[in-house]
Amino acid sequence: MKILKFRAATLSIDILILAISFLIAMSFKPSGLKGYLPSHSMFFAGLTLIWIIVSILNGKIGRGRIVNYSSLFDRVLSSNIISLAIIALLMYTIREYAYSRIVVLGTVANATIIELITGAAYIAYKKAHIQDYENYADYKITTRKSEHELVEKAKSNGKLKHEPEVINPRVLLAIEKESGPDAAREIIRMCGGKLNGKTAVLSTTTIFNISSLPEENYDYIINLKRINDIIKLNDFLDEVNLKLRDKGNFLCCVETKDQRKARILRKFPPVLNYIYYSFDFVLKRIMPKLKFTRGLYKLITHDLNKVYSRAEALGRLSRAGFMIDQESFIGDMLYVEATRLTPPIPMNGINYGPLIALPRIGKNGECIKVYKLRTMHPYSEYIQDYIYKQYDLQESGKFQDDFRITSWGALSRKIWLDELPMLINFIKGNMKLVGVRPLSRHYFELYSQELRDRRIRHKPGLIPPFYADMPKNLDEIQASENRYLDSYEKCPFLTDTKYFFKSVGNILLNHARSG
Repeated sequence: MKILKFRAATLSIDILILAISFLIAMSFKPSGLKGYLPSHSMFFAGLTLIWIIVSILNGKIGRGRIVNYSSLFDRVLSSNIISLAIIALLMYTIREYAYSRIVVLGTVANATIIELITGAAYIAYKKAHIQDYENYADYKITTRKSEHELVEKAKSNGKLKHEPEVINPRVLLAIEKESGPDAAREIIRMCGGKLNGKTAVLSTTTIFNISSLPEENYDYIINLKRINDIIKLNDFLDEVNLKLRDKGNFLCCVETKDQRKARILRKFPPVLNYIYYSFDFVLKRIMPKLKFTRGLYKLITHDLNKVYSRAEALGRLSRAGFMIDQESFIGDMLYVEATRLTPPIPMNGINYGPLIALPRIGKNGECIKVYKLRTMHPYSEYIQDYIYKQYDLQESGKFQDDFRITSWGALSRKIWLDELPMLINFIKGNMKLVGVRPLSRHYFELYSQELRDRRIRHKPGLIPPFYADMPKNLDEIQASENRYLDSYEKCPFLTDTKYFFKSVGNILLNHARSG
């Protein structure tokens, strides 16, 4: 009964906050409440329903799910962004463009800020009285590994260099001058004995300083200025690639989004730090990704101090033709050493939007675009091989400790939200309802040659046989797909019908998930 009362109370408060936010958003319009309340009532009703469902599923409304400031921010922000994404997708689907963007976005933004302030005040009150939290142990078990833990794991899989006995004095002096002796010692330990006379040490954010290097082919280039402040980062990395010989090395540093969050939370007192971080999140991570706010973002920030996730930083390096060699946290920065392998991969810009098209292997081996909601950080596709080498596969056949997946992306996968756009593929006819999963080129090449040949004779499906058999590793996944194809090639309709109902049963009753 206490849980039900708690949920009823928090649900009522949440609906009240949403209603107040809706009224505030409309009050900014010239016509005010009288002009916009009648025309936007259906929008508010739909948003409220979605808001409640997502809040319950994501744990924003529920006893013991929000236990500290971090969980408050994660639950509130992820729930509200997903709610906004769903209502926007519905509006786009039914071609409803009459609703005011100020009212739509303003309602969600106001509600988010009020919820964070209210929740932070409540947590501060609770922390003043108790030191332990109900279900806190369960909460800690379900949290993902920290960025430091994942980097340490990657370091243990790589080749940690040892400080050489003889170091080029010019190089050492240049590193110490910019980074200090302590950081210089750790950097030298990463680079090993590779720092010879054809090493360039810079602290720059401009492409010109790379282009102006006197030598044409360097063995090693070190840039000690964080990449967050480089305006045209892709062009900058491409220029570094051109200045290195084959198998030459590049060392750079980045303040990751997790490090930035930790720095902001340390800088300000409790409650205020999360309020500040909320505004910082909107300004630095949401505004640059939306077309209609990108110009305002550049005007305010001059495109400096950008926020990069670890996945995006590594992905941009890989896109520029580098293989990630090793990573290490030194001071407040993540340092990455990479080896030049190939020329940069050409691209026509990067899509930060919620809907993405992933290249997958379809029938007859053709590359098809599979549509999904974005669940990974940008540029994540370029480090798929690196993820596999460092972290291998988990039981479901997915990559273990896949840090490319965003927090709200993990949630959208659990509730199947990310799969909805694949209905476009079903309508276009390059996928069917039941069939083998459409695979990326890298994952496809992990399969046996025999199964690869069989797979491309058929269309991939929205519902793969994985959910019927629930295999635990790559060998079992291949065996499951072979059984499905054996049956399908004999009796297509009955096979797909049987697999459909068995898969749906496992999904609904046994909570089958692919990760």
